[in-house]
Amino acid sequence: MKLTSSKGYKQVITWLKKSKKKPFKFQTDAWQYYAEGYCGLVNAPTGFGKTFSMFLAVVIDELNKKIETEKLTKVSKSKKRKPNGLKLIWITPLRSLAKDLARAMREVCDELELDWMVGVRNGDTPQSEKLKQKKQMPEVLIITPESMHLLLAQKSTFNYFDELQCIVADEWHELIGSKRGVMAELAISRIKGMVNKHHPERLLRIWGISATIGNMEQAMDVLVPYDDVLKTIIKADIEKKIQIKSILPDHIDMLPWAGHLGHKLAHKLLPIIHKSKTTLIFTNTRGQAELWYQTLLAQDETLAGQLAIHHGSIDYELRNWIEEAIHTGVLKAVVCTSSLDLGVDFKPVDTVVQIGSPKGVARFLQRAGRSGHSPYETSKIYFLPTHALELVEAAAIKEAARTQNIESREPVVMAFDTLIQYLVSLAVGDGFDDKQIFFEVKQTHAFRELLPQEWSWIMQFITTGGDSLTAYTEFSKVSKDEDGLWKVESRQIAMRHRLHIGTIVSDAMIKVKYLTGGYVGMVEESFVAKLKPGSSFSLAGRVLEFIMIKDMMAMVRKSKQKTAMSPSWMGGRISLTSNLGAVLRQKYNETLDKQHYDEELDFILPLFERQAKVSHVPKNDEFLIELINTRDGYHFFAYPFEGRQVHEIMAALIAYRLGRLKPISFSIAMNDYGFELLSEQPIPLDEANIKDLFSPKNLTDDIVASINATEMARRKFRDIACISGLVFQGYPGKYVANKHLQSSSALFFNVFSDYDKHNLLLRQAYDEAFFQQIEEPRLAASLHRIQRSKVVIVKAESYTPLCFPIKVDSLRDNMSSEELSQRIERMTAEAEKKNQRRR
Repeated sequence: MKLTSSKGYKQVITWLKKSKKKPFKFQTDAWQYYAEGYCGLVNAPTGFGKTFSMFLAVVIDELNKKIETEKLTKVSKSKKRKPNGLKLIWITPLRSLAKDLARAMREVCDELELDWMVGVRNGDTPQSEKLKQKKQMPEVLIITPESMHLLLAQKSTFNYFDELQCIVADEWHELIGSKRGVMAELAISRIKGMVNKHHPERLLRIWGISATIGNMEQAMDVLVPYDDVLKTIIKADIEKKIQIKSILPDHIDMLPWAGHLGHKLAHKLLPIIHKSKTTLIFTNTRGQAELWYQTLLAQDETLAGQLAIHHGSIDYELRNWIEEAIHTGVLKAVVCTSSLDLGVDFKPVDTVVQIGSPKGVARFLQRAGRSGHSPYETSKIYFLPTHALELVEAAAIKEAARTQNIESREPVVMAFDTLIQYLVSLAVGDGFDDKQIFFEVKQTHAFRELLPQEWSWIMQFITTGGDSLTAYTEFSKVSKDEDGLWKVESRQIAMRHRLHIGTIVSDAMIKVKYLTGGYVGMVEESFVAKLKPGSSFSLAGRVLEFIMIKDMMAMVRKSKQKTAMSPSWMGGRISLTSNLGAVLRQKYNETLDKQHYDEELDFILPLFERQAKVSHVPKNDEFLIELINTRDGYHFFAYPFEGRQVHEIMAALIAYRLGRLKPISFSIAMNDYGFELLSEQPIPLDEANIKDLFSPKNLTDDIVASINATEMARRKFRDIACISGLVFQGYPGKYVANKHLQSSSALFFNVFSDYDKHNLLLRQAYDEAFFQQIEEPRLAASLHRIQRSKVVIVKAESYTPLCFPIKVDSLRDNMSSEELSQRIERMTAEAEKKNQRRR
């Protein structure tokens, strides 16, 4: 039977007509495929109802079953609510997304007179609510990957899934490239296994909802890796209109540098805020968000009470209030981070501003979609550069968005730390049969290459601690019970394990609390360690005076100072994606050729003309190297346009190879466009050896020799040790200090290196260092491209527009803001003097 003739479908269509709405084809396609028993992935632009494509599919199915049941049993409609059991699990990556989704789903159920409860389960859910869910699960449960694993770590878990029909992974593109995605894969595999065992006749449907990514087919294969199910990708044939407008400065500095331009343009942001209903202002880091909040208030005091700040370190109650205030239109603008850039439907938001380059096309489009969050509305986003060269990135983003040149998200595989944590979670819950779980784990994309001997090693690790830790009873966590199931018998081990389920490991966070009561948010322990009583800092848009540490909380009061230092959170700077780097190189060519329609490139043309005059503007098939001799020494600047992370490793590699030609030491600096090597001695570089220096031959060996791969792996091992449970991160309010975690994990790293060479966690540390931090595949691809390019070596007389931002970044870490400003003025004056002499 075709779904359109079913009563449930007609009931939903009638309901939509009352609101003068009509379903899109991709939505009705999803409903039909769901009814036919398919699993798959839905892809549609922001604001066109991706959520309803799957939620209404489940609702229609339930309405049809309900009508059929009433027919067969002739049951009269009872006013008393009868629980139906958990029908739908909705996985979401963000807590802020859950509340918004729950609100929308409850409205649908009420209007369709479907007696369903919609529950939320994440880190913000009160314990009382979790206890209610334990007694009686809601029909719909919106949950994070971490909370799914916490659910599996409870007793009698299988009872929760007796009526389960579907699992939906929302914003799947956001999860797929992280260990949180692996957590989702493992949880789905276990739930599917339980449903198959207890209800073999039932078909559990697994669906994903995703914005556009470059590897859509692979994304579906990661979510639904099973060969025994029907699969499909439903792609909406709809184009979302996006209006991208750059905020241009009044004049352009011939020597640009990062950071100074943004705040100079703050006054141009005010008219945009005032003419819009609600504006979301996105920054890339929490520290930047704090600074911009203070900057905008200083520019316009009338924004007080209408401007808010939102990021992950702000107290839950305050975040909750801000989200409600956006919904109701109380706030004029919110300065935020990625905490608000996924799927949250705030109707009053009609404008988005991106401060500085988002470094990726997908991230930019995701943020743009927060405005005009309705079908056929135009999403408006303004790009505010923090230095002049970012205007070229703006043009590149526009081009990539127009051609749908979206980044791929590479899935994480063989994350042994996550698998170990998962197995202990199962052992804390109902226990597990190792043969059954090995079968389930092998079916996931993340562990399809898992070998029997690797599984044996993992089982030995969780039961005895492996070869090197057998003597220590604390690592013998799991044992076999009389029923043949592997379980954790110790209540203390179980409690400690539940406290730290998850894969996000950061510096120990300390709550910030007023002396008079009330929480403000959280800052990292390392930041608090730098504060003295009386020091002022900003958090959640408030200027606070630090008093003391009490009970692992930073006690503060309101400061009388108007400005203060901003906390810096771990995470560093976002690196340019390879897609955007490729388009960026293309845009550099177009600027001087004038074969373009970009206002940004027209505006920045004088800077490029200056670059062409004092050095060279690299074409798409060229690789530029600048050699400059100043009072600081001999500078080597190279411009691969591959992102900060790749440049850091490439700089170390080239320094190492140059050192083999001549004993020489370098200091290294880099940004997203290129890198600098600085030496006190002349650099042995010429056209004869340049291709050898940038050769991909012997790459792995040279990387290991050049960057101290062991030290990088050792740093990676800290997170692996925490996730796998090797080191305990402490109890709430009494977290172990970051330096202690580092030293404890380093001790394990040394023990495994000396006595357990085949330790899988050790292997994982090196793999993560090479493929995530070093990005060896991307580095190799970049070197191959350089081999095919024409190398242009320019001996410049002074700093050029391209190299100046790199030079400033190298000085930033060692100077105060005032010293840096004076040094930049001097460097700019010297460059101008030399440029005038050339004329």
